[in-house]
Amino acid sequence: MQEKILIVEDDVPLASLLSEYLTNQGFKIEVLHSGANVKKRVVAGRPDLVILDLMLPDISGLDVCRSLREGWRGPILMLTAMKDDVDVVTGLELGADDYLGKPVAPRVLLARVRALLRRSSSDLGSEMIEVGPVTINVPGRTASLEEKLLDLTTTEFDLLVLLARRAGRVQKRSILVEELRGINFDSFDRSVDVLVSRLRRKLEKHGEMIKTVRGLGYLMSPPSSDSSS
Repeated sequence: MQEKILIVEDDVPLASLLSEYLTNQGFKIEVLHSGANVKKRVVAGRPDLVILDLMLPDISGLDVCRSLREGWRGPILMLTAMKDDVDVVTGLELGADDYLGKPVAPRVLLARVRALLRRSSSDLGSEMIEVGPVTINVPGRTASLEEKLLDLTTTEFDLLVLLARRAGRVQKRSILVEELRGINFDSFDRSVDVLVSRLRRKLEKHGEMIKTVRGLGYLMSPPSSDSSS
């Protein structure tokens, strides 16, 4: 069955190039050149992944991302100018899963797309994981906090699994970046830091379970008895 990708890009030549390339790679492609109808098309067409340009003519790609995350949890890959660091961080905070700078190299885009789709459809294993009040059903791709289901995006879930599987051990940022994004570590890459911040917020009063180890990375451990009371 063909995986469906929705491309939201106002640069018509670029959108056509990406559409043709990904179609030749076996994907079913739909293209929109503005942000007005993106949410409607996602609800109707149920794409497996959205490629979203942040600089749209009518509605900011950030607003589109925010709107999509009100009810859709599929992978979102942002396209942005490399200089737009603030927009990249904001996009990640709003729920985007990955980003790619322009000019876009089709083969790099394909690798990112495949990595996101592979993670969103993979069970990542076959076990159940428990760390304090957090329970993760890995094959079912669900996680709960104190028996309440957590609303996690694809990448948030994957990061939680990585940290929970290695609970009690410091995980270097470089390793997390490589495992989550499938690319070599870039010291300026803040994507994992933003994802950790998002996870902490969703863990609410138990956000302290994910600790920052300065100069190294992150560590997940059960909350202390006094903090959970």
